[in-house]
Amino acid sequence: MKYSYTTSGTCSQKIDFDYENGKISNIKFTGGCPGNLKAISKLLEGADARYVVDTLSGNLCGTRGTSCADQLAKAVKAVMEKEA
Repeated sequence: MKYSYTTSGTCSQKIDFDYENGKISNIKFTGGCPGNLKAISKLLEGADARYVVDTLSGNLCGTRGTSCADQLAKAVKAVMEKEA
């Protein structure tokens, strides 16, 4: 199933991804630092959703109080809760 998450407090404005059987794939960030976000997307392709949340939650970018990775964790957690 395809999901779209509007970010808050980051340079990226939106994260789109697929969630199926507890795994995430096809992660695409709109905005943000393209090199870093493409790397995150590649590294997490097919990853277990719980792993993504546990690994990326709380990663901060400067003094923003969040990051693109943290926002991805929030998006995946929201989908997991919705699907439960």
